[in-house]
Amino acid sequence: MKTSDFYYDLPHELIAQTPIKDRSAARMLYYDMKNKQMHDEIFTDILTHLRPGDILVRNTTRVIPARLYAHREDTGGLMEFLLLKRLDDHRYEALVRPGKRAKPGLIYKVTDELSIEVESPTDAGGRIVYLHYEGILEEVLDRCGETPLPPYITERLDDKERYQTVYAKQNGSAAAPTAGLHFTEELLKKVQDMGIEIADVLLHVGLGTFRPVKVENVLDHHMHSEFYRIEPEEAEKINAAKKAGKRVIAVGTTSCRTLESATDENGILKAGSGWTDIFIYPGYPFKMIDRLITNFHLPESTLMMLVSALAGKDKIMAAYEEAVKERYRFFSFGDAMFIM
Repeated sequence: MKTSDFYYDLPHELIAQTPIKDRSAARMLYYDMKNKQMHDEIFTDILTHLRPGDILVRNTTRVIPARLYAHREDTGGLMEFLLLKRLDDHRYEALVRPGKRAKPGLIYKVTDELSIEVESPTDAGGRIVYLHYEGILEEVLDRCGETPLPPYITERLDDKERYQTVYAKQNGSAAAPTAGLHFTEELLKKVQDMGIEIADVLLHVGLGTFRPVKVENVLDHHMHSEFYRIEPEEAEKINAAKKAGKRVIAVGTTSCRTLESATDENGILKAGSGWTDIFIYPGYPFKMIDRLITNFHLPESTLMMLVSALAGKDKIMAAYEEAVKERYRFFSFGDAMFIM
């Protein structure tokens, strides 16, 4: 299986630069896997496809202001840090730019309350860094950091909350679980009023999920690990729905990866926490999810491979061709796809 098998042409102007005013008014490409049909809809039309007993599983992670700009204390040289993975109270794995200048032992000052010391390089080309601060880190980052929008978004985001889901709770992600951005509180209430359950899981999203696959043989790609947690009561809800023959619908690829990581070979979801580097590509036997709400993903990405594993590569490539033809908006602030 080749990485190039998952390439498609995308006009640059279709990459959404800003969120639309009404989250739930995004367009939605509905793909019926059973009947192999596609329909052009609005995201609120999702209510017509859900039925009582379905369970929606969403990722409640919250994006932290993980992009930090700092100056070297002795020379004043500028360095950009992007915090990816928290290792302990003061240490993070981070991307740095320009990387060649980030030598172990150097200290960079962000503000009077936060400095960053470079400790060691990582195998992936990043750095382990030590954050010098006092107090609560999340509060320090709120004052010192910026929301780390993806590199394909070049316009300024006026409202930082638009890169958070309305149900975001636990700080820790370097990127938003963007399929959930389409839900409003009002729409979620309508979902619940229909008799549809909602279950919460947690996966702190790292940039490894979105990095391009640089090897031609898909099987040679190495996924970076991400932290997940599933509470016992949430696992119980999901297992009960699955056992009763109800449909488990993942809100986004991060929820999908969390569920598939924590489900055993008998189809039982295990509560607990840990790190997952699960890589889902065509041929993968899904153990828990039945349906998927997702956005449109970058060409040749692991996320393209994941949706192709669920719906079939040829069908997904045809759906993306249709989305380009119909001028859908792509990527984080773009439109949705419901694989049903």
